[in-house]
Amino acid sequence: MCKHFIVIGIDDNETQWFAPKVEDIISSHKVFSGGKRHHQLVQSHLPSDCEWIDITVPLDDVFRRYQSYDVPIVVFASGDPLFFGFASTIQRILPEARIELFPHFNSLQTLAHRLLMPYHDLRMVSLTGRSWHEFDTALIQQAPKIGVLTDGQHTPSTIAARMLHYGYDNYEMIVGEHLGSEYEVVIDHLTLEEITHTTFSRPNCLILKLKHLLPTYSFGIPDHLFSVLEGRPQMITKAPIRLLTLSALDLPRRTSLWDIGFCTGSISIEARLLFPHLHVTGFEVRQEGKELMEENAKRFHVPGIQFFITDFMDIDLDQLHDEEGLPIARPDTVFIGGHGGNLPEMMTKAHRYLQPGGVMVYNCVDPQTITDPRIRKDSEELFFATAHRLGMQAEEPLCVAINNYHPIHILKATKK
Repeated sequence: MCKHFIVIGIDDNETQWFAPKVEDIISSHKVFSGGKRHHQLVQSHLPSDCEWIDITVPLDDVFRRYQSYDVPIVVFASGDPLFFGFASTIQRILPEARIELFPHFNSLQTLAHRLLMPYHDLRMVSLTGRSWHEFDTALIQQAPKIGVLTDGQHTPSTIAARMLHYGYDNYEMIVGEHLGSEYEVVIDHLTLEEITHTTFSRPNCLILKLKHLLPTYSFGIPDHLFSVLEGRPQMITKAPIRLLTLSALDLPRRTSLWDIGFCTGSISIEARLLFPHLHVTGFEVRQEGKELMEENAKRFHVPGIQFFITDFMDIDLDQLHDEEGLPIARPDTVFIGGHGGNLPEMMTKAHRYLQPGGVMVYNCVDPQTITDPRIRKDSEELFFATAHRLGMQAEEPLCVAINNYHPIHILKATKK
């Protein structure tokens, strides 16, 4: 039988008011559910003989209890249950369920109301139990207004600190605490620096307002602006080659880029700037890579690149997690910037994780120009032979010469 849920949005007010139709629903039903705070807020409205199901993690246990009832279940949720809310969770877990909805204003709407701020152009991001990725994306795009739902780890203070770390001092932050309750406070007079040293009462949310745009680089960050390896200023993918490489990686319709052998981080940084939706993961064996990636990411205002200083061939990729403790996303596009003489082995390992239809790109210099004895002179031949062995579809190489630099061959293969 199709489950029936009646989902009612509420605010944080100790004295709840419900429309007559909602009061009738509450008085005529027997099974209710919500968080512990929701129970405190609505218990005076509930029938004396009702049953209450606490919404706690793991949610599988909660939904097993729901399935044991053959009557409609009334669920109380914060604000608008379709706005990062529990109605969306029901749709995901029980897509066939019937849902009746009685929404309230969500907290970001309420904060905008308090500020008399039109919010049709508000970019809304949830950090409640989620990673930084969508928030970082909104920052890189310098959205004019960003509304943020917080949690115990992603607080206004930690958010402000992250923004300042990557140079986003071009926003003002307004914080709303206990919105919709008698303890409501709106804080709009603190600088980001002051906010990093302030403890805020929960629950809270915030709105960021853009004051001015930071300088940006449309296509091709000039090479001389990157910090590079000491004594090896040429160890960087030159801007024209970089842009052709990003084109070969087919980034507009990809979601996860692995940059193996990132060195200065130029490919990762330019990819994330041009395509902020990308999850970017870098690998570099040189210890200097950590400082270079951190310095260049800060310089160009690029948060959210996950990177590992380790030998790609030695690392257990199944055990990798990002700064939030979440597994690293499998790539649908891979760039090999360096292989240390292990190109076939590196391609084979990356191929195991590459999603079907994903691409792999490798740049090599003309074999006649290689002087490093550690690097095989037939790397182009090795690339195509390995791609063939792995069942990949290889494309014709693109040969590019820039000024007086050695010609570069851009090689590409697609996983079938």
